[in-house]
Amino acid sequence: MSVKKKFDVFEHELVPKHILLTREEAKVILKKLGIYPWQLPWIRASDPAARALGARPGDVIMIIRKSPTAGISIVYRYVIPG
Repeated sequence: MSVKKKFDVFEHELVPKHILLTREEAKVILKKLGIYPWQLPWIRASDPAARALGARPGDVIMIIRKSPTAGISIVYRYVIPG
């Protein structure tokens, strides 16, 4: 009998670092950007990375990507149902 190993999406080299922000952290970032949460690009709660983080609709996720031209790129996503 074999035991299934749970797959960790973040171990893949092409998946950037995802960080689930607290409500307070999200509030500070949104105020700094001068926007409402729904004005951010969306990510569905069913997305494998969002599911792995335990993100729920209304949460904000910070994504840190490595870029050969920009060095590090930080983007934010608003979690929606789905």
